[in-house]
Amino acid sequence: MSNDAFEKTYAAAEDRYEKLEYRRAGNSGLDLPAFSFGLWQKFGTDYPYETQREIVLRAFDLGITHFDNADRYGPPHRAAQQLFGKVLKRDLATHRDELILSTKAGNPIGPGPHLRGGSRKSLLASLEHSLRDLGTDYVDIFYSHSPDLTTPLEETVGALVSAVQQGKALYVGISNYTPERAHEAAGLLRQAGVPLLIHQPRYSVFDRRPELNGLLKLAAEDGFGLIVYSPLAQGLLTNKYLDGIPPGTRAQNSAFLSPDVIDDTYRERATALNQIAEQRGQSLAQLALQWVLRQPQVTSALIGASSTWQLDHNVKALDFPPLTEEELVLIDEHGVHGTGLKL
Repeated sequence: MSNDAFEKTYAAAEDRYEKLEYRRAGNSGLDLPAFSFGLWQKFGTDYPYETQREIVLRAFDLGITHFDNADRYGPPHRAAQQLFGKVLKRDLATHRDELILSTKAGNPIGPGPHLRGGSRKSLLASLEHSLRDLGTDYVDIFYSHSPDLTTPLEETVGALVSAVQQGKALYVGISNYTPERAHEAAGLLRQAGVPLLIHQPRYSVFDRRPELNGLLKLAAEDGFGLIVYSPLAQGLLTNKYLDGIPPGTRAQNSAFLSPDVIDDTYRERATALNQIAEQRGQSLAQLALQWVLRQPQVTSALIGASSTWQLDHNVKALDFPPLTEEELVLIDEHGVHGTGLKL
C-alpha cells in the first residue's frame, strides 16, 4: 500500500466526545480531558512509527485531545515532537482546533550552554524548533520544563510571556517547580497579564509530594490546575512486578526505573494495593489512576502507552465507582510515600 493510500484511512470516531470526562484547568476557561497523552517514553526512533501512530490516533478516538510533548523527548531529543508532527500532518490536521498541544523547554538537550536552562535564549529558541517539529504555528501550552536556579525567575517568566504575546503559545505552564517557586512564578505571570494555567508535578500513590509539600493547596489558592505525570510510578503501580521482573520490561531497560527498587517491601505493598483493586473489580493501574484524579485540583493525569490495549485499559479507570473513605484509608496504609522511588 502506498503512503498516500495509507494516509487517507483515518477517520476520527464520531462519538469521541462521549467517552471521557473533561475538567477545567484552574481558574482558566480551558477544559482538558481527565487523561492526557504523554509522549515522554516510547515515542522515539527506537519504536515502530506505525505502532506509535496507531496509539496516538486511538487516544484521539477515546476523547484524549491533549498531547503532551517536550523538546527533550525521544530518543534522540525532539524525535517525539517530530513523530507527532508527522501524525498531525497526515491524520489530524483537520482537527487542529480540537487539539491541545503542549511542549516544554529548559531541560538539557545538548552540550552547549544555550541548550538547557531557563534563559530567554534557551526557551524561545527551543520553542521555534518545536513549532517546526510539530508543523504548527502555535502550541496551546508552553512550559518551563524545570526550574533553573541560575537564571532570574523574572527572565524565565518573561520568556513565557513573550511566547504568548508573539502568538506562539496560548497558555503557559511550569513543571517540577517547588511550591514556593511556583507561587512566585504565578505572581509574576499574573502581573504580566498571562496567568499560570497549569503546573506539572509527579504524583502517585507512591509519590505524594504534592500533598506533603502544599502544592495541592497552593494550586487552589493561586488558581492554576495540576496535570500529574508518572501516576503509575513508572509501572510500579501495575501488576507487572508483583512476582519479579519480567524480561523486556521497563525495569530492565529504562533510566527512570531501577531494578533494585523492586524489593520485598515494594512487592508486599503493591500486592496489598492490588488486592484492594481486585475487590473493586479493577486492575491496580486503574485504581492508581482513579486515586490521583480524586483530587479536585488535579485537572488531568498524563498516561503513556505501548499498545492500544494498554491505552484502552487505563482509560476505563473512569468507569468504576468513586473510591470510598474506607478504601482510601486502606490505600494510605499500603501506599507509602517513597515506595520504589529514589527521592
